Amino acid sequence: MKFGVVFPQTEIGTDPGIVAEFAATAEATGYDHLIAYDHVLGASTANRPDWQGPYTSESSFHEPFVLFGYLAGVTQTLELVSAVIILPQRQTALVAKQAACVDVLSKGRLRLGIGTGWNAVEYEALAENFHDRGLRSEEQIDLMRKLWADDVVSYRGRWHTVTEAGLNPLPVNRSIPVWLGGMAPQVLERVGRIADGWFPFFNPNLDEQLRTVRKAAHDAGRDPAEIGIECMAPMGDAGDGARDRLRQMRELGVTHTAVVTMNAGLEGARAHIDAIKRFWDVAGDFAD
Repeated sequence: MKFGVVFPQTEIGTDPGIVAEFAATAEATGYDHLIAYDHVLGASTANRPDWQGPYTSESSFHEPFVLFGYLAGVTQTLELVSAVIILPQRQTALVAKQAACVDVLSKGRLRLGIGTGWNAVEYEALAENFHDRGLRSEEQIDLMRKLWADDVVSYRGRWHTVTEAGLNPLPVNRSIPVWLGGMAPQVLERVGRIADGWFPFFNPNLDEQLRTVRKAAHDAGRDPAEIGIECMAPMGDAGDGARDRLRQMRELGVTHTAVVTMNAGLEGARAHIDAIKRFWDVAGDFAD
């Protein structure tokens, strides 16, 4: 398996030096990639007594494309991964442009994970439709791939029109891997049909879910083995429990994993740096 770290968005703070040190330490330790979560806005719960979302306006989030542009300059080999950019709440051509520029500045190290999100508050603020987000995301992926591949594009879809226009610069390989997040049945089918990879949660039904993805890939005429699978791993105690979980992932055919140090009771940003070093003592036994 390939091993990465999850950037501790909500706990690392705003010191640019610490942000750079976290990424540089991950790279020097031997991790393959760094994952960043995405939220543009957090909802205040002051007048939302029934709020059940995991994040609020008190949760800190660095914007992934800005973060990756910064980290591209302080790392050399670390793959930069969004997991996930909430694509339907953003303008498609702009995301394609931002992704292409990060890919160029990082010399081809971007993996673009996208999802449809759960927070209607963000969609409202960004003036996008929350209710058609799944189907619309498919057209967004199709358009982005065309914009990355061709100098000039003309496109007319249900939600997008581009008339003889193109991005410049284009991505290093004129393509960027697109992975999907989400666990709904329609997402599993979509992964098998059009995605380069999938970010599932580790759960008791993962084996069955992977069979669904692989069947959808086969039905679409694709090789299921070419679809990457990444499960994130909570820090835990980095002991036997973590080893057992990683062993299970590998047996299921999971190709990537990343350690999550948030919500582990760590005190201060540097504790996250120390934590990813400790976890490598476990991860290194399983890494490719």
